[in-house]
Amino acid sequence: MEMDTTNFVQIEKENVAALHFPKEEILEDADLISARRANIDRAISLGNLEHYKVKIYFADDGGKKVVHTTIWAVTDVAIVLKQHVLIPINRIVKLEI
Repeated sequence: MEMDTTNFVQIEKENVAALHFPKEEILEDADLISARRANIDRAISLGNLEHYKVKIYFADDGGKKVVHTTIWAVTDVAIVLKQHVLIPINRIVKLEI
């Protein structure tokens, strides 16, 4: 099941820190949630080993956004970008690796 990513607005990673994220889960399908976690695990490995950048599609309280950056770490609830910028996992729609 492929997700439509045409309406996402590209932003710079430096602007992510100023965003506000709702607490609700953005994905409704359990398979998509499981696939998202697997993609995050893969992206963190690539980021740590090769400083590989991924496209992160997510939604804040202002709408759909996409950022092209390296994931430096992951916690139980968020991914960590450079300079300790966080994106909550439950707001991530998709990762393109």
